[in-house]
Amino acid sequence: MKKRILSGMRPTGPLHLGHLFGALNNWVKLQEEYDCFFMVADWHALMSEYEAPDQIAKNGREMIKDWIACGIEPEKSVVFLQSAVPEHLELAMVFSVLTPLAWLERCPTYKEQLKELKGRDITTYGFLGYPVLQAADITIYKANNVPVGVDQLPHLELAREIVRRFNSLYKKQVFLEPEPLLTKVPKLLGLDNRKMSKSFGNFIALSEPADTIRKKISQMITDPKRIKLEDKGHPDICNVFSYYGVLTDKAKIDEVRANCEKAKKGCTQCKKELAEIVIEYLRPIREKRERLGDADIDNILKEGNKKAREIASKTIDQVKEIIFK
Repeated sequence: MKKRILSGMRPTGPLHLGHLFGALNNWVKLQEEYDCFFMVADWHALMSEYEAPDQIAKNGREMIKDWIACGIEPEKSVVFLQSAVPEHLELAMVFSVLTPLAWLERCPTYKEQLKELKGRDITTYGFLGYPVLQAADITIYKANNVPVGVDQLPHLELAREIVRRFNSLYKKQVFLEPEPLLTKVPKLLGLDNRKMSKSFGNFIALSEPADTIRKKISQMITDPKRIKLEDKGHPDICNVFSYYGVLTDKAKIDEVRANCEKAKKGCTQCKKELAEIVIEYLRPIREKRERLGDADIDNILKEGNKKAREIASKTIDQVKEIIFK
């Protein structure tokens, strides 16, 4: 039997190039080797968007369109909505009563998010406890692995600690300790050289119109040491060059590097060419996305939610039998 993985995304806005290279391309490959569960994490989205949740449902549906357009196949993978499987919250409740507060307070991502999301009040019980729900998301399906980047390892280790505590307390090996499936994520900063983030708005969405892509890329920050056209450039410190690194082949990368280092081409022209490369790269994704209608998403979720609940309900029944026997 194939090993199982669980991964998800929060529907807090349009997916962008960072999602494509950081997760989606890897998901597409993984579904050939693993039993994949891909979750629209709408409960997690609510933890930061609770003051204005009206866009969560719409964002979730748009996100699924992006997934399918990028190559996720509902025939191979279970695509489902977190809130359509109430067993997630039941297991999170169980885990929350046995998770020490200190484990949550030391979570580095929690501290980072407090700094990043300055315009919202996320000093809440729910946001502090979101790693507990995350642990429930993974273990309710008894996932063997979770695809993560190195920066997400503390989250997964917390899930493993919660599993160990549960199994030890009730002397039953109910849950597996999920193993990380480390993914090599290309370094791709936002258009303004900061971390690519929906909060900063410094990204190119997968569904972005061509004219918008051209405008956004024209405003990208280039090599700060190259002031004049005749100045030789330093591609390794130029954010524009890093985009060529993930979007083109070696021959094109070498050409761009040479033109930059020998001052054969200016930054404005380099950005114009990059814009056309991005547009062409995203064209098949946009075209496939445009063919997806609401009925298609309804059918995908209907089937995916059903499959997810069948497995999740068996797990929660097992948990209740142990705790309330």
